Amino acid sequence: MQAADMSTPGALGPSVSTSALRIESLTKTFVGGRALDGVELNIAPGEIHALLGENGSGKSTLIKVLAGYHRPDPGSLLQIGGLDLEVGSAHSSHALGARFVHQDLGLVESASISDNLAFGPGFPTKWGTIRSRRTRLRATAALEQMELDLDPGALIESLSPAQKTGVAVARALLADSVPDSGQPAGDVQLLVLDEPTARLPDSEVEHLLEIVRTVADRGIGVLYVTHRLDEVFQIAERASVLRDGVKVASEPVAGLTRDALLHHLLGAALEQPHRLNIADESSSAAGQPKATLSVDRLTSDVLTDVSFEVFPGEVVGVAGITGSGRDALCATIFGARARDEGTVHIRSEILPARRPDLAMSRDVAYVPAERKLQGCFLDLSARENISIANLRDFWRVPLLSRTKETAITKRWFERLGVRPREAIGQPLSSFSGGNQQKVVFGKWFQRVPVMFLLDEPTQGVDVGAKAELHSALFDAAQEGAAILMSSSDVDELVTVCDRVIVMRSGRIADTLHGDQINVHSITRSALGMAGDVVEPGSESANAVAS
Repeated sequence: MQAADMSTPGALGPSVSTSALRIESLTKTFVGGRALDGVELNIAPGEIHALLGENGSGKSTLIKVLAGYHRPDPGSLLQIGGLDLEVGSAHSSHALGARFVHQDLGLVESASISDNLAFGPGFPTKWGTIRSRRTRLRATAALEQMELDLDPGALIESLSPAQKTGVAVARALLADSVPDSGQPAGDVQLLVLDEPTARLPDSEVEHLLEIVRTVADRGIGVLYVTHRLDEVFQIAERASVLRDGVKVASEPVAGLTRDALLHHLLGAALEQPHRLNIADESSSAAGQPKATLSVDRLTSDVLTDVSFEVFPGEVVGVAGITGSGRDALCATIFGARARDEGTVHIRSEILPARRPDLAMSRDVAYVPAERKLQGCFLDLSARENISIANLRDFWRVPLLSRTKETAITKRWFERLGVRPREAIGQPLSSFSGGNQQKVVFGKWFQRVPVMFLLDEPTQGVDVGAKAELHSALFDAAQEGAAILMSSSDVDELVTVCDRVIVMRSGRIADTLHGDQINVHSITRSALGMAGDVVEPGSESANAVAS
């Protein structure tokens, strides 16, 4: 590899360089082991380079090294725009032109687009007063560069998920200096996108990908971190794969197949778990079983007259676009959200509103979509997160049994493939997102629930971990548990569900069975499309337009 032009070290502007990002011999060792081992990576200006790997493969560590959060081992070489990165320095990373958009976008929902774009570089001022017109003009120009037709005065909370991500990208690429300040603005060389579509419904993914293409067209290198394999083939020119901290492949996407990519990721062919529908078997053998979950005329601020049942051994999916009520249903049943009317029964026992404690006492498990805010305790250890939902089982007067906690945690680490295996006493915050999600599942599995309520259960989880979680859910269903799964991942619903409820405008619009459960049918039903016609002004027309 040719050395980059180093004639202007420390300069903020672009240099004569063949690489937006160059990494050689990147190694990072922690107390528990080596997270990265001799990784090499090269991204050309204007190239979209996908980075893949299972949870715990080293992707997050690599990003944190680039951002200056982690200091790599001696001997590691990192260059941005041809200039050496001062390792362990966030200032150096930013000054050389590296920008980052994380899963948590860091936007202030109650503030305007214009204000959010100014929170980074600062507001234009004159005589100590904010220049509102200049702030708005700068925001308009930044949005136009991303080809976002948005009002700078609109509140962030009014935007679609893809539009919010677009605003975060526009803010990342905005010049550091404000107009008329007389200070130079550094050129952006590299944009790192960490799972940018993890929380987007399928209908908005293409919009976000167009924004990414716009960034690359400006000559900016893009490191695109994702678990969604389809996006790799849609947008990336090259793909690199990390496994256990080692780069095992880096190839042009044009020559890759999905099977080859899976093999690089897993080291073997992906074995998809098999669904044994014992709900149908029990129905045919002994008539219709008694429902585990009965929902009757459930109404809330976003739900209207929702009624359905879920039976033992059955996996029922809930589909719908954002705002359809899909993302509120499980929480309302569990008691995490308020109800206005309607009743919920668990095995014929009524479940009162706003009583998650009673839901748990009746063997109901709830995995929320917002894992870090509601699903776990990041400051506690993985062992403590596993035991916290069922402390009575671990109580040995006058203390909790550390021995039993450890044994149970090890069992679920093994069963769910949580990594690193030896880190059961480490804070959950030190685990990758996918491994955190496995711990959340382990917490509930060890209670042996009769009813699972799951919101986006595999969001941000790699394909291998997703298969492991699905397998564990199938085992629970075979043992008689009922499962209600709300997901924006239509492929997931097709893979695992016996029945799919489709929601629109807070109501159940369709219920799909058997051969009806396919991506085409679910998507069209969620959008309210009859044939090829969408009524103007309808919710589906607005969804398509967004």
